[in-house]
Amino acid sequence: MAQYKISGIWKDANGVITHYAFHTVTKDGFTRATKTTKADAIKLLSHSSNEAMTWIWNYTTAFWKDGEKVAVINGSYLRSNPDNKITDNLAHLIDYDWL
Repeated sequence: MAQYKISGIWKDANGVITHYAFHTVTKDGFTRATKTTKADAIKLLSHSSNEAMTWIWNYTTAFWKDGEKVAVINGSYLRSNPDNKITDNLAHLIDYDWL
């Protein structure tokens, strides 16, 4: 089973998410972000042995904190646990378009 954290997103000109910043959780911590297409992210998380959660920068502690579990919906898009908390939803993660 592989575990991932998603720290950010890339959007197109229409504001649609096209890529995700995936970090693989390792026994020693985590990897640097890998820019992953939406299609590849869906394929990766469609495997029942893989799981991901949002990873949110905490400005108070100056470190990352775990957010919500991410799931594949209808085989066509990713969604975080809808808990009415905007700050941990995928669309509100760090926008990495400047990279």
